[in-house]
Amino acid sequence: MKKGLPVIFLILCGLAFMGFKVRLDHIPRSRVFGSSIIYLPRGTFLKPATLGFSSLAADLVYLWAIQYYSTPEITDRFEYLDHIFSIIFELDPRSLDPYETGAIISVYEAENIDLALQMLEKGYANNPDQWLFPFQAGHYAQYFLKDFERAKRYYGQAAAIEGAPAQTKRLYANALFETTDYQTSWLVWQEVYETAEDARTRKIAENHLYRVKATVDIETIKEALLTYKNRYGHFPDELDRLVQSGLLPSVPPDFDGKNYLYDPLTGDVGTQAQWMKR
Repeated sequence: MKKGLPVIFLILCGLAFMGFKVRLDHIPRSRVFGSSIIYLPRGTFLKPATLGFSSLAADLVYLWAIQYYSTPEITDRFEYLDHIFSIIFELDPRSLDPYETGAIISVYEAENIDLALQMLEKGYANNPDQWLFPFQAGHYAQYFLKDFERAKRYYGQAAAIEGAPAQTKRLYANALFETTDYQTSWLVWQEVYETAEDARTRKIAENHLYRVKATVDIETIKEALLTYKNRYGHFPDELDRLVQSGLLPSVPPDFDGKNYLYDPLTGDVGTQAQWMKR
């Protein structure tokens, strides 16, 4: 009898879902509101009631959720988006698709980026071997929020997971640069350069190394120029004066060994080439 329970349970669940769908299909979309969703218990409370079939229950709720959230006539459907997908996550934490789908719905339909990030963070917490969740979170944080601090954290998590695509480390290095962590950005870009498997990737890494060095060098030179001007009332006629005045140990060259451009009238310092077009 015990061996027959799984089959009976599957049949009952299938019939229940089919019956629900038939009823839903006969209801005008404008009348389907789904406010009763709030009465569904948390997945942690619902799980014991599934009699060991929590993964199947999660799949059924997931299939229902896809139908529900693809119905634009239900104008209040996003009100309980977090609750519904939390039920799925708690019933089957290792099911990967719901995290990604829930995040996509949150971003592109509900326009709730923070909720999408929360879902992906749950996915990463429950599946720390899956690089996709922090990778997607990094993309959403960077592209939609322009929050490079969060993007840096997410990309760093993804890059540390075996199997993450090569571009993950490049995105991480760029986020480090955008948050002015130039030293770490330099080290990561150096690693990308040294481990690159093709000339294109090496060139990308080289250009970014050029950019990081130029940014640090120019900031250092400009600080010395400001000190010089405050001391003497004007900018020096050439950058070597900064060395002669003891403000710099030497004038650094750029990544290619060339001198930086300098305008003694304005104190402006720049590179001879655009870092992306060297």
